[in-house]
Amino acid sequence: MSAARPGAGAARAVAETVRDPELPMLTLADLGVLRAVSEVDGRVVVSITPTYTGCPAMDAMRDDLVNALERAGYPEVEVRTVLRPAWSSDWISAEGRRKLAAAGIAPPGPAPRPVPGPIPLTLGVPERRVACPRCGAAETETTSEFGSTACKSLRRCRSCGEPFEHVKEI
Repeated sequence: MSAARPGAGAARAVAETVRDPELPMLTLADLGVLRAVSEVDGRVVVSITPTYTGCPAMDAMRDDLVNALERAGYPEVEVRTVLRPAWSSDWISAEGRRKLAAAGIAPPGPAPRPVPGPIPLTLGVPERRVACPRCGAAETETTSEFGSTACKSLRRCRSCGEPFEHVKEI
């Protein structure tokens, strides 16, 4: 733990450097799960929102935030989980989307918007138009609805033949 006290607002800057454990090219801020950081009398409260209910990375995110802030000189850190509003893939920053594409992962398109009234029952998987992050071709296909994490799907480019992951729209 650092002996010197960090300046006002420094806790947010520290929290914004913490990387996502499942998508390490992104920070929690890039991913949009870092909701709020407040400091009062040396105590830091961080609010994060999971990408989906039951996200297994939440414990790692919490531990990484606490460790980073304690190393920066904050002896008392609390991480809160905020469930409302629910996380949306629209919260991924422009920089986060660029980082995903640079890592060969197709970023999500716009999240579906709820429509008023009854929800229509569809038995098939909705088809997504996802461009290949390697060659840019629009001719891609889903090979599996679930990738290395539940928030990603596996796809293949029909043009260059390369497989890639796609962060799903939520």
